[in-house]
Amino acid sequence: MILKNFAIIEGCDGSGTTTQVKLLEDKLKSKEYQKTADGLISYFITCEPTQGPIGTLIRRILKGEIAIEKQTLARLFSADRAEHLYGLGGIVTRCKQGELVVSDRYTPSSLVYQGLECGKELPKALNADFPYPEFLIYLDLDSETAMGRIGKREEQQEIYDYLGFQTRVRDAYLELLPSYEKAGVRVIKLDGTKEPSELADEIWREISKMSIMKK
Repeated sequence: MILKNFAIIEGCDGSGTTTQVKLLEDKLKSKEYQKTADGLISYFITCEPTQGPIGTLIRRILKGEIAIEKQTLARLFSADRAEHLYGLGGIVTRCKQGELVVSDRYTPSSLVYQGLECGKELPKALNADFPYPEFLIYLDLDSETAMGRIGKREEQQEIYDYLGFQTRVRDAYLELLPSYEKAGVRVIKLDGTKEPSELADEIWREISKMSIMKK
């Protein structure tokens, strides 16, 4: 099932997904958008792992503070996503009531990262019943550039932040994307090496093509 009004931004660590979601939020808040929009669109900007209790636990695991089995982490991501979608004020409710929802990461991240960690079958089964987004924007970036960006961050690196793994992550994304296109998702692949402002403009042009933005 395709969930209308729902867009996601995906990419390897260091590709700029979080930066681009923030820039998109700034655009939606801006006077420029408010002046040009034909009636303001209600929107919700979010991320995975979420800021909820399960997502908070996942973030500690990703930082290496807690050691757990790889399959357990896959199940935690699925549980966090279920709450994100169906919990009070969740994605499904918001989309159905006419809000634009944009998430920094969603099911593709689990299928890629947990697929590499514990095999494809478990993440596929855990995420099989979740809806597809209307739009998937993928920021493509080579792993060497990605690791260079990660190395400049002030915050603690996470358990997946090493070159060999990120190389496999990119390959896995490129293998996965056609299945989303086949399911009816509009998949947009963008060059993640571009300057953030230029990339933000491209993302805005794509998001503007969503049906909800044309009301």
